[in-house]
Amino acid sequence: MYIGRFLVIAPEFGAYRVSSRSFPDRVIRENDAGDGFAVVPEDDYDNPYVAYNCLRSVGRTDATVVGNGTHVDPVTEKMEAGYPARDALTLSLLALDYEKDDYDTPRIAGVVGEESYIGTVTRDNLVVERVEEPTLVATYEIQRPEPVGFDVSSADEAARRAYEMEYEHPVAACAVHGDETAAYNGE
Repeated sequence: MYIGRFLVIAPEFGAYRVSSRSFPDRVIRENDAGDGFAVVPEDDYDNPYVAYNCLRSVGRTDATVVGNGTHVDPVTEKMEAGYPARDALTLSLLALDYEKDDYDTPRIAGVVGEESYIGTVTRDNLVVERVEEPTLVATYEIQRPEPVGFDVSSADEAARRAYEMEYEHPVAACAVHGDETAAYNGE
């Protein structure tokens, strides 16, 4: 089954996977700011949704923001300005709304920290929930957060596990676990 891009958020970790039928030649690399990871195309595209920060550490807290687009930056910036995680996530998703592409792609994001949250904004809904167990949300098919079996003990294991989940068209993955981060771009 193809569920598009997805993330798994839990109180101790977060993982994000890029899955794509249209733009498979992307990788996840350290971002320019040095505070996380970005999805980067290996070819040039005239598409604003192809390259973005997908994981950023919040400088003033022990929190990390994970997501499928440019909304990762305002969530991080709001948290650095002192907003609580839930408010930063909700305000940013509401302000940026779903992606205005051919598929009305939802924006999905999560915060891993003292309190962990997962959220999504679709054409019809805005949902932000506190998570107590591993919870998955995706851009297609699984657009409302739902529990998922995902037991990991490191960032590297979380990134690899997300990449290897049996959903179609994996491209790359990244994760945070505690104070460590990792990216995995396949074999």
